[in-house]
Amino acid sequence: MDLDINGVRHSVQSDPERRLLYVLRDELDLTGTKYGCGEGQCGACTVLLDDAPIRSCLTPLSAALGKKITTIEGLERKGKLHPVQEAFMDVDVMQCGYCNSGMIMSAVALLQRKPVPAEAEIRSALQGNLCRCGTYPRILEAVHLAARMANGAQHD
Repeated sequence: MDLDINGVRHSVQSDPERRLLYVLRDELDLTGTKYGCGEGQCGACTVLLDDAPIRSCLTPLSAALGKKITTIEGLERKGKLHPVQEAFMDVDVMQCGYCNSGMIMSAVALLQRKPVPAEAEIRSALQGNLCRCGTYPRILEAVHLAARMANGAQHD
């Protein structure tokens, strides 16, 4: 089976019902996508499937065939981090860091749909991503900053 992951074609020999998370982590060594709860409730395993955020711990490999998969590793372009990644660092969002890849992927999907989201839209887009450290105020700040950065505004 061929998968389009981060713009690169990967061939895998796996059970079509195997969860995408395990294929990414165990077979392709793309470990930025995290295993959290295994039930789709925490969002740590979020990746983009045709630019829509999905829970890779619930998604069978067969559902990803013929679609564009983007993981946290695929956001960087030519040595430059995605604005959401930059903003997460600028605002010091990370504490334990476990939720960050899923949180970032959900924020990227939001900003692709809505370049200048209102706070309520950010909260709604990220409601399925849990942060055990409780850095939600900094996460909101970072998404607002990323929107400004992506739209050419300067930041401190």
